[in-house]
Amino acid sequence: MRILHTSDWHLGQHFMGKSRQAEHQQLIDWLVQQVDEQAVDAVLIAGDIFDTGSPPSYARELYSQLVVRLHGAGVALLLLGGNHDSVSTLGESRALLACLSTTVVGAANDPQAQVVVLSRRGGLNEPGCVVCAIPFIRPRDVLQSLPGQSAQDKEQSLQAAIQAHYTAVFDAANTHRAALQAELGHALPLIATGHLTTVGASTSESVREIYVGSLNAFPTSAFPAVDYIALGHIHQPQKVGGLDHIRYCGSPIPLSFDEVRQTKEVLLVDLNDAGLQTITPLPVPRFQHLASVSGNLVTLAEHIQTAATQGTPECPVWLEVTVAEDDYLSDLPARIEAMVEGLPVEVLRIRRQRGNAAAALAAAVRETLDELSPHDVFERRLAQEELADDLKLALQKRYRQVVTGLQEGQS
Repeated sequence: MRILHTSDWHLGQHFMGKSRQAEHQQLIDWLVQQVDEQAVDAVLIAGDIFDTGSPPSYARELYSQLVVRLHGAGVALLLLGGNHDSVSTLGESRALLACLSTTVVGAANDPQAQVVVLSRRGGLNEPGCVVCAIPFIRPRDVLQSLPGQSAQDKEQSLQAAIQAHYTAVFDAANTHRAALQAELGHALPLIATGHLTTVGASTSESVREIYVGSLNAFPTSAFPAVDYIALGHIHQPQKVGGLDHIRYCGSPIPLSFDEVRQTKEVLLVDLNDAGLQTITPLPVPRFQHLASVSGNLVTLAEHIQTAATQGTPECPVWLEVTVAEDDYLSDLPARIEAMVEGLPVEVLRIRRQRGNAAAALAAAVRETLDELSPHDVFERRLAQEELADDLKLALQKRYRQVVTGLQEGQS
């Protein structure tokens, strides 16, 4: 059984005013070709299929196109809801898509409904593996808040509730697998999914906090003992906790400029009766070149020229420029525009290295402190500091605990 694990497509995303429609169309074309060439039995998308709960019509068309083309190839498709996805949007076509070899699990409710059997390629209904198909777990799905709880109590309660949900789905899947194995006369591998942040995972600026004020990261020890865990939400491909069988595949296209240097990939996961066999990363081509360059006005010209070699007049490079040393100049946009004139690049963002976040706050049109939450202000101030990721995560967690404690003290 070969599964293609991908996640975080964010169909319908607008990147600083730019549509990703052309990139996602090329991604679908490439994916369908790989499914055929790599003899994939099933495709699994671990959450954040759409970028918003109300995706534009072209994003829905791309979604439908993916379903139809994979069904035509005889390949099963499993779609899990993410924190960006609307449960109702995913659910509105669930029954129809079930007729096209596609299973949609939008919400974490009934454990039995999250047990999915993926068949081998060809529509022969030959079971290949059993899946604990767990989407993004919203706190309200598994937990009822109690009065008087501290921030630490809420975090522990939510972690325990999520772990209990995984256990319930795991038990239901094991029972179903045992019945199938007795009928088939051989073992079936068992895998699980998830859309969350785990302890030690490396994030990027486009990854949104999903449990604000409570759970920061889910420990790997709390996952059930399965053959493979296919995760989504984190956009950088990585193993979790050094464990080979717990993986983030990452997003297939860069969703922010700090993802530009990442090698985007999908994962080919091979399983058989004995469990997990191999995991093979399959690099995704870059359909739209992005570049992030930095330096003073002397060095930037050379860096921009280098970045421009990746672009064409028909498909210019999307560029982020960070100005150091000369960042005090008031006419930076005009100077940068003069540098890129005639080059196949399009400047989407200009940043001043020193005090960038403070300058952005001051210059933001129609934005005042009244419109920002304490968390927004803290995040923007923290972004000015060059700190290790683990230290930033620790500071974010501690700040959330302090604010929650103050708010509870006032209530």
